Amino acid sequence: MSFKRKLLAAGFVSALFASTLASAAQTYVVGTGATYRPFEYESPTKELIGFDVDLMKEIAKHAGFEVEFVNTPFDGIFAALNNGDRDIVMSGLTITPKRAEAVDFSKPYFLAHQLILTNKNLKINSLKDLEGKLISVVNSSAGDIAASEQFGKTSTNIRRFDNTPLALEELSNGGVDAMIGDVGVLQWYVKQNPDKAFNQCRDPGFAEQYFGIAVAKGNKALLEQINKGLDEAVKSGAYQKVYEKWFGGQAPKLP
Repeated sequence: MSFKRKLLAAGFVSALFASTLASAAQTYVVGTGATYRPFEYESPTKELIGFDVDLMKEIAKHAGFEVEFVNTPFDGIFAALNNGDRDIVMSGLTITPKRAEAVDFSKPYFLAHQLILTNKNLKINSLKDLEGKLISVVNSSAGDIAASEQFGKTSTNIRRFDNTPLALEELSNGGVDAMIGDVGVLQWYVKQNPDKAFNQCRDPGFAEQYFGIAVAKGNKALLEQINKGLDEAVKSGAYQKVYEKWFGGQAPKLP
């Protein structure tokens, strides 16, 4: 065999090997509740898009695995993870001690806090000012937890909804006086609906919170891959590009 043919043959084998490695990359199913603009939602063509989707793709690329996104109702998202229907959950999940008892979280990937939106006729300074007012929250969300701690879990003034659009729609239509939710989502909604003239309030007790990516309890191998991919996405500048695309400006420094 001539030297040129040997080179061509070697090149073919290398390409075949690389292709085999690529095709052998593990694919993980990512559950995401696609009603949470701008983190995850459906485009007019039913494609799942958003900050979480773009960032998860970057994490996967840097960690060397593939991902498949599946729209998953938020109220059943942890059950889908723990029964094995989903490998990963990335859905604007606030890291809390209670949730950390049931799942394992990645390093934080987004800085957040709770925010209160009120209609234009109501201006408040704190959560306690909503005493006797009707409040919408997403069931089992950090906003639900905050309202329940302040007014009692069985308070009839707390209206719980399956997703954020429904909770916001109730506020927009005047069915409730306020909504409590994550700052990124609520400020996005305000920006998209300037005619509504909502008032915004951050209760002094609303601490800084972080979003995390969840895996089943004890799945250390996958968690290490995700954390590695996140670290590399931050170092390479990919995280900043995704953040700027959806929120503009400089991304806050992650812990």
